[in-house]
Amino acid sequence: MRFASIETSTEWCSVALWADGEIAALERRAGARHSELALPMLERLLAAAGIGAGQLDAVAFGAGPGSFTGLRIACGLAQGLAFARGLPVIGISALEALAEESGATRVVACLDARMREVYYAALEKRGARWEERIAAMCVAPQAAPKPPGEGWIGCGNGFAVYGDLGLMRVLPEVHPSAAAVARLAGPRLQAGEGVDAALAAPIYVREKVAFTKQELQDR
Repeated sequence: MRFASIETSTEWCSVALWADGEIAALERRAGARHSELALPMLERLLAAAGIGAGQLDAVAFGAGPGSFTGLRIACGLAQGLAFARGLPVIGISALEALAEESGATRVVACLDARMREVYYAALEKRGARWEERIAAMCVAPQAAPKPPGEGWIGCGNGFAVYGDLGLMRVLPEVHPSAAAVARLAGPRLQAGEGVDAALAAPIYVREKVAFTKQELQDR
């Protein structure tokens, strides 16, 4: 099986190519340039592998939560690649990809959600799967629930903005990557968990994208 993966939920833009378990990837800090960078990066990766988009068997993408614009870019690119070729699509949680990227087995994933909130979850590795110990939520940092037990590592840019949130060890530089998305998507696609491109959708967690004028005045 060969499939492409795209992750643009944070300030990083990354793409990857899975080919029978081998992964090649490109990434760069994009700021707000994901829309102009992602597709050329993917085309460069495919060219380096000597294959065209028509030879892909599926497409995976980082579904979020994260930047609303970034999530729509990744989902839209995945749908665009898949629609014309009738390929299955699978969305992978950005918080799960963040945990996978960390290399740890008990991870508090925390991404800056702006508006003085974070996207937050506690995930534990069980075999090849991540299980939620605290379900994904959008929450004020000071209200984030503590994970049960010991041995948790905090990962994600939420810790760079709001501090360690009471954890002993944090890795704020770890971010969701297309390679992590691919590692998680591979077994799921092989198990037939991909869906029609029309059914692919971002995971927003929070619907609100900005403060109202009144809310800004009240703060």
